[in-house]
Amino acid sequence: MPPLNDYLIEEVSGKIAAIESFAAMEELKAAYLGPNGTLRNAMKGMKDFPPEERAEFGKKINYLKNEIETLFATKSEELEAKTLRQKMGDPFDISLDARERFPGNLHPLTKTRQRVEEIFNQMGFCTVDGTEIETEWYCFDALNTPLSHPARDVMDTFFMPQNIRMATTSKHETECYLLRSHTSTVQIRTMLKQQPPIRIISPGRTFRRDTTDATHSANFHQFEALYVDENVTVCALKATLDHFLKALFGSQTEMRLRPSFFPFTEPSFEVDFRSTGLGKLSNQWIEILGCGMVDPNVFESVGIDSEKYSGFAAGLGLERLAMLLYGIDDVRLFYQNDLRFLEQF
Repeated sequence: MPPLNDYLIEEVSGKIAAIESFAAMEELKAAYLGPNGTLRNAMKGMKDFPPEERAEFGKKINYLKNEIETLFATKSEELEAKTLRQKMGDPFDISLDARERFPGNLHPLTKTRQRVEEIFNQMGFCTVDGTEIETEWYCFDALNTPLSHPARDVMDTFFMPQNIRMATTSKHETECYLLRSHTSTVQIRTMLKQQPPIRIISPGRTFRRDTTDATHSANFHQFEALYVDENVTVCALKATLDHFLKALFGSQTEMRLRPSFFPFTEPSFEVDFRSTGLGKLSNQWIEILGCGMVDPNVFESVGIDSEKYSGFAAGLGLERLAMLLYGIDDVRLFYQNDLRFLEQF
């Protein structure tokens, strides 16, 4: 057995310097640090030392072990660098550009959102964002949605566990939290913060318990508009949407309103449009969005005088809009991260 002193480190260092492969290094490492190696055998002999000398002997063993392990770690890095140079060619210039470059591009949903924002911004609407985790009050109660409405069922909306608590100072925050099912919550928060005139758009991600298929997704994006001021009428609503659709699909686009029902608007309408350049859907009436005049009960919830002010709200799905604009027939393509699909945009 070699003497357990600094000469052992010199001995190991000399042998490591001559190593040319990982296999040879592992063999040498086992000879000194392995179960039957020099240091392990020395440790086994510690029982033969007098008790007062064992502590000092143990410290010496640990010192040698750490030093030898450092030598092997350094050699391992050298062998890895050598292997890399052999694979990449020597000399290896790490400043060289990659052989292939893949320039990025905007996602079709991002492009659609930006285009819609641009049109509404030109009409004087400002963009407002909001939280994706909401309370029942902001998502339903303030929007005049009764307890019996199916949207408030756990089979339709993602409710948070009852033990979830969120820091808040608002009297409208309750202990029942959920993932917002529409971006109308942003309208409520905005009307609570400021008095009319209000002219905002609120794009963002929303969540519903939909079974994923070609036209449905549990995660999707909405885009909503709100205009509140004195003497806002259905004429202003129709003119705004008519301009929006023509700016998006072309000046030849036609629009029509059909009576409908939403808890937060009265009267309420479904909006259809038809246009050219939509492939097999060209010149066919297509349902595109819902809208209506803000219900007085909503104004009452946020402290706005419904006798003095009126307003309209409108909302649409960005995925549906993008599918029409780009001729996409399956909503799942937006979320699969398939470069063959994304590179087309």
